[in-house]
Amino acid sequence: MKMPQYNVIGLMSGSSLDGLDIVYCMIDGNGDDWHFRILKADCIVYPNEWAKRLENIESSDNKDLMQTNYEYGRLTGVLVRNFMEKHEIHDKVDFIASHGHTIFHEPLDGFSFQIGHGAAIAAECNKDVICDFRNSDIALGGQGAPIVPIADQLLFGNYKYCLNIGGIANISVKESSSISAYDICGANQVVNFLSKKLGLDFDNEGEIARSGEVNLELLNELNNIDFYKKEPPKSLSNQYVARAYIELIEHFKISAEDKLATVTTHIAGQISSHLQEDESVLATGGGAFNKYLIELIEQQSKAKIVLPDKEIIMYKEALAMALLGVLRTEKKVNVLSSVTGAAKDSIGGCIYTS
Repeated sequence: MKMPQYNVIGLMSGSSLDGLDIVYCMIDGNGDDWHFRILKADCIVYPNEWAKRLENIESSDNKDLMQTNYEYGRLTGVLVRNFMEKHEIHDKVDFIASHGHTIFHEPLDGFSFQIGHGAAIAAECNKDVICDFRNSDIALGGQGAPIVPIADQLLFGNYKYCLNIGGIANISVKESSSISAYDICGANQVVNFLSKKLGLDFDNEGEIARSGEVNLELLNELNNIDFYKKEPPKSLSNQYVARAYIELIEHFKISAEDKLATVTTHIAGQISSHLQEDESVLATGGGAFNKYLIELIEQQSKAKIVLPDKEIIMYKEALAMALLGVLRTEKKVNVLSSVTGAAKDSIGGCIYTS
């Protein structure tokens, strides 16, 4: 029996802090036959005070952290309400599916915390909200990440590899009857940190990295980061990226251009090591716009990098949240134990009614 068609808003806020991704999409399907259409989408840049607040929140005390969780939920709700009003779609939206903004991801300690309280979003938007997709999996012994692979399997099943180059680079790998997925390395989170040293938000098309020289000593130390010695399932936290990558890079007294050249070469090398020659790779996330990085990946892996429509590159993860919300509504599995290492597949997500 075919399930009903859903019109859903999916929300994603990544570690690169470039803003709130909002996608309004249609999703329907059943079994292995799924369809989607992006109807409207936007990335709302955070006000400066919020960008700084999110960047520094992990050092907050308990009360401030809880208050920020609530206030960020209110902010998210206002941004989504404005989006619905702008596009005149409020009455058409069935519900909102929100990832939230990750502050702590510590699955070995039994928790992952994304701020953006669902009740606050629901109150601002007068719509049901589904959020907190990770913690059911963590309670079952999993990493709670990655959670996007269900979308890679159901919406982009014709690609063996789905590569997302966001703040952290991650990949889904499909075999004949299974799918695995894991984080590969720190990515835009590191590149953007170095770009800001030069007064820029990011390295446009990788041109600064292209102009620099690779420092072999730094490249070797990056390639020896402990995370690479672990076998999947595995996932990275923002705190680990700051400690293992950024602190290491900051010890080297070389130019920002040379650091960007070295880091970009490192990211390309780590990604390439997980790809097979001549296979098609769907690449999304902000890093897919980094022409130099994509060139390096193609050179080192001999894989065929496929860049989809700009909307899919930018909003695939928000689209995935919409799908997770649809599956939660239908009481179908939306987090895969084959990717996270949990005891079993799960149906993740808390529902706040409006």
